[in-house]
Amino acid sequence: MLAARASVNIATKTARAAFVVSLGFGAVGCGGSQERFDGAAFRDGNVAFRVNSVPPAWERISVADASLAFRDASHQGTVLINGRCGQRGVDDTPLSALTGHLVMGTTEREFDSEVVVPLDSREAMHTKMRAKLDGVKMSYDIFVLKKDGCVYDFVYVAPPERVAGVPEFERFVMGFHTAGPGAM
Repeated sequence: MLAARASVNIATKTARAAFVVSLGFGAVGCGGSQERFDGAAFRDGNVAFRVNSVPPAWERISVADASLAFRDASHQGTVLINGRCGQRGVDDTPLSALTGHLVMGTTEREFDSEVVVPLDSREAMHTKMRAKLDGVKMSYDIFVLKKDGCVYDFVYVAPPERVAGVPEFERFVMGFHTAGPGAM
């Protein structure tokens, strides 16, 4: 019974972490009611992109202000993907500052790594960190990409003991490609 309660509590904290991260998306995000996702291609207004196939263990969920969100129950993790285009000032904002916006509301941040990596023929910031949310330590794996007037964020958040060994997220992100107006 205690193990079941602990599991529910961790899942609740992970969902809350995902919600806080989605608030960072919402601060500059663009919403729309024309969203379409066929499992590989996403379109919502002027945001369009393609992804690798979604890992079978990930279940699509709805999170306010995220383009796509998935629950990885096997690792008690949440995956958030967001795209926003045409926002003023974004072109001048460094990738590290955009990453910082995503983890607002967390405390005791500990950065494991923050490196620039190639993603969809551009530079992206890849950050791995731990931080507390409501006093609970969570691990974050974050990619932020700016391309063609748009910003794309990819976040994996899970309890620290569950995030190790989740290569599916990085493979998923590395398969990302922006899509032109004729996509879908």
